[in-house]
Amino acid sequence: MLQVTKLGKVYRTEKIAVTALKNVSFSISAGSFVSIMGPSGSGKSTLMNILGCLDTTTEGQYILDGVDVSNLTENELAKIRNVKIGFVFQTFNLLPRLSCLRNVELPMIYAGVNRKERTRKAMEALEKVGLAGRADHRPNEISGGQKQRVAIARALVNNPAIILADEPTGNLDTRSGEEVMAIFQKLNDEGATIVLVTHEPDIAKHTQRILTFRDGQLKEDHPVADPVKASDILAALPLTEEERL
Repeated sequence: MLQVTKLGKVYRTEKIAVTALKNVSFSISAGSFVSIMGPSGSGKSTLMNILGCLDTTTEGQYILDGVDVSNLTENELAKIRNVKIGFVFQTFNLLPRLSCLRNVELPMIYAGVNRKERTRKAMEALEKVGLAGRADHRPNEISGGQKQRVAIARALVNNPAIILADEPTGNLDTRSGEEVMAIFQKLNDEGATIVLVTHEPDIAKHTQRILTFRDGQLKEDHPVADPVKASDILAALPLTEEERL
């Protein structure tokens, strides 16, 4: 599904050159759930931008779903982003004046999908994340955890080859974070390929494999022997007031 080979990224100014990534190589197979960890300045955000086709490499090769994206033009990268990648961000990135349904429809507008089909697929995506009943609500009318679920639904609607999630639980409380991880695990069980950046070891343990970066290099790559099940943690947490009612 995804392969990077001897990947390097250098940011240059007139006076200095800063190496963000150096000689990074790894592959991720279809249907995997992988987390990327590392301290601030380790290169994980730069890597995520490259994997998401938001930035380009200085050297090396990046192949996504059979396409070498290393030397594509800006227009070609934009098409790849819309067709092959679903993004989930820490800050949700929902448009406040649009309903949840219309926010989920946005990637399909750029893909040229007609209105009737957009609405159908957006409702299906909201149902997958348990928010069909909030379709007409605006982002300021739902909780942080629900906003992130809307963002996940938006990432799903174009059936991307891969979902990239950048600190998706960073702004959430424990229960909301576990609810989001439960959705990711369910999607992965259904065949979705997910790459998640997190600084939280407890969140990384929900995934199948952890890549750890330091000083722009991949330092560790190890499987998670027994991934934590978010559903088990949710079952052990106290019920919310809404659930008690």
